[in-house]
Amino acid sequence: MKPASTLAPASLDALMRQAYTMEVEAGQRYADLADAMQTHNNREVADLFRRMAVIESRHASQILAQMGWAEPPAPQPIDWEGFEAPETVAVDDVHYLMRPWHALALALAGEQRAVRFFAAIAETAGDPAVRAAALELRDEELGHVTLIEEWMQKVPRPEQDWDDDPDPPRYTD
Repeated sequence: MKPASTLAPASLDALMRQAYTMEVEAGQRYADLADAMQTHNNREVADLFRRMAVIESRHASQILAQMGWAEPPAPQPIDWEGFEAPETVAVDDVHYLMRPWHALALALAGEQRAVRFFAAIAETAGDPAVRAAALELRDEELGHVTLIEEWMQKVPRPEQDWDDDPDPPRYTD
């Protein structure tokens, strides 16, 4: 992770632009993953990813309303490790035979990264309004962690050989 001193945005507006960007990117990625799972006839996971996309889109809409922005702000760079925003699921972590439990585990990891992201901002923020908002965002993400953990209790944990494909793709050139 980058040095903590670079994490805290200078203003509440900049923080909320980052939060909005994170929610939009996560929603878009979940929608993309849903499409990929649909292509592989993994409808159960596709449906789960679509639900996650809707949830993230609602979070983005809530930020727009909270900030009183009539138009979505331009994407805000996010000071975080790697190439993805903290809440975004990496495409490389997805397998076409994954089960709902796997999809929820990926979502859980993203929410946990978002918790760490906002906690780090709260720790380093010089502006009390930025610190308070970062703590509020952290707490919202903690609520999402709890929700996903509850969902994970309702789906079966995958069997050991979940990724065995009796009819793997064959490539011919």
